[in-house]
Amino acid sequence: MLILKIIFWILLSIIIYTYVGYGILLYLIIKIRRFFKIGKKTIANPDYEPEVTLFIAAYNEKDYVDAKMKNSLELDYPKDKLNIIWVTDGSDDGTPDLVRKYPNATVHHLDARNGKIGAMNRGMAFVKTPIVIFSDANTGLGKESIQRIVNLFATPKVGCVSGEKRIINKESDVASGAGEGLYWKYESALKKWDAELYSVVGAAGELFAIRTELYRHVEQDTLLDDFIISLRVAQDGYTIQYDPDAYAIETASANVKEELKRKIRISAGGIQAIVRLRSLLNIFKYGTLSFQYISHRVLRWTLTPLCLVILIPLLFALAYFEGILSFGLYSTLFWLQLLFYVAALTGWFLENRSTRIKILFIPYYFFIMNLSVVLGFFRYMKKSQSVNWERAKRAS
Repeated sequence: MLILKIIFWILLSIIIYTYVGYGILLYLIIKIRRFFKIGKKTIANPDYEPEVTLFIAAYNEKDYVDAKMKNSLELDYPKDKLNIIWVTDGSDDGTPDLVRKYPNATVHHLDARNGKIGAMNRGMAFVKTPIVIFSDANTGLGKESIQRIVNLFATPKVGCVSGEKRIINKESDVASGAGEGLYWKYESALKKWDAELYSVVGAAGELFAIRTELYRHVEQDTLLDDFIISLRVAQDGYTIQYDPDAYAIETASANVKEELKRKIRISAGGIQAIVRLRSLLNIFKYGTLSFQYISHRVLRWTLTPLCLVILIPLLFALAYFEGILSFGLYSTLFWLQLLFYVAALTGWFLENRSTRIKILFIPYYFFIMNLSVVLGFFRYMKKSQSVNWERAKRAS
C-alpha cells in the first residue's frame, strides 16, 4: 500500500505540474524577476520596417484565395516592403490561377504534391528578404500583425516571432469550439510568460516569422514543420518571441471528431519532434530553454498522458483498500476522478448540441487532448501519418 501511495502521489504531481503547476511557477518567476528588475524584456521598435515576405504554402485552397489576398493587401505594413509568395504544390483545383489574378502576389507552382514541408523547402529558395512570415491560406490576420511581428526583430537576439492563434467563439459553440478556445487562451498566457522568461517553445503555424538566414532545410517526412523550424532557431542561440496582438484567426473544428483527427497528427508530430530535438533535453547545455521545453511541451506529449491512464486503476485500488464508500482521502479522489470522466462523457453527449454552458466541454476536450497523444504515439510508431496536409472541416 505504501508503494502504491508513493506511486500515486508521484503520478498526480506530474499531472498537476504539467497542466497547472508549470503555469503557476512561471507566473511566480516572472513576478519575482519584475520586482527585482532581473533580465531584459524584448522591446519592439515601431521604426524597424525591413522588407519582408508573406509566405503561403497552399494545397487546393481556391475557396480561400480571394479572402486571403484581400486580408493580406489590407495589412498595415508598407506595401512596397511586403512581398507575397504562394507555393501551391500539387494544387489541381485552380488555386494557382486564382492567385495569378493578383499582381501583388507571386505564385510558384509544381504539379507534384510533396506535402507542406516540401513546398516550404522549395519555396524558401525564392525568398530574398531578411524576414519571412509564414501563414496559412485559410486564416485571416489582424491588421497590425505583420507590423507587430517585424518590430520585435529589431532586437538582434530574436530569431523567430510567433503570433497568436485565435479561435472564433460563438455563444452557442459546440464542444470543439468551446474547448479549443479556452485551451488557446491558456496557451496564450503561458506563451507570454515563456517569452518574458526567455523564449517561447514552438511557434503557431498559422502565423510565425523567422530571419530568413536561419531557415534550415527540414526533413521531408516532418509532421510539425512550425515546431521544428522555430525550435531549431532557438537551438542556434536565438529566442522565439511572442506578440498576442499579432494574430491569425480561424473557426474551430466542425466537431470533436475533426479536432481529434487534427490533434492525433499534432501528437504524432510532437513525438517525432522530441526524437529529432532530443539534444534540447540536455538542461546543462540549453539551461532555461530546456526547462521550458520539457515543462511546456515534452511532458504533455509523453509522460503525463501515461500517468493519467495508470491513475485510473491505481486510484481504484487505493480506494478499494481504504473503503470505497468511506469517503476517506483516496476514495474521495476516486469519486472525483469518476465524476470527471462522467463529465467528459456528458460533453461527448452534448458535442453537437448548441449550449452556452461551455464549462461542460472542458473535461471532454481535456480527455480528447490526451487520447490524441496515445493514438498519436501509435501512429508515429507505425509510421502511418502522411506528411501531406489535410484540412480539417471547420465549423460554419
